Amino acid sequence: MIKNIFSQEISEEVILRIEKLNPKSTPNWGTMSVDQMLAHCNVTYDYTYHSEKFTPPNAVKRMLLKAFVKPMVVSEKAYPKNGRTAAEFKMVGEKDFEREKSKLIENIRRTQQLGATHFEGLENFSFGKLSSSEWNNMFYKHLDHHLTQFGV
Repeated sequence: MIKNIFSQEISEEVILRIEKLNPKSTPNWGTMSVDQMLAHCNVTYDYTYHSEKFTPPNAVKRMLLKAFVKPMVVSEKAYPKNGRTAAEFKMVGEKDFEREKSKLIENIRRTQQLGATHFEGLENFSFGKLSSSEWNNMFYKHLDHHLTQFGV
């Protein structure tokens, strides 16, 4: 069972893991640097909290996302190592480690403070309306996958 990111205890546990990272942290698999990984994790929150900055997927792409990607993203099944990354989530170039780290911690705290009730039935940029359980799975599973990737 996936841990509850809406719980203050679990959010702080994740933040403690993030705090263990440093600019020289290296991945156990994959090609992203630690600064790119933090920026990559922030994309989910950018789509959630700042969706107006992005062009929504067209009807065909959204249908494909809902049919094929959503089940993998919102389920309790862990992501495979070296899985495919959507173009919108790929990071290139150097990112500001401290800025991305601080932003991610702020995003996690904001999500926890808003709580599960806020997310129940909330529209997701790519997948349509999600239950709070699906939001939790998406948020926690993604963070856990990448923090494990970097050994924390």
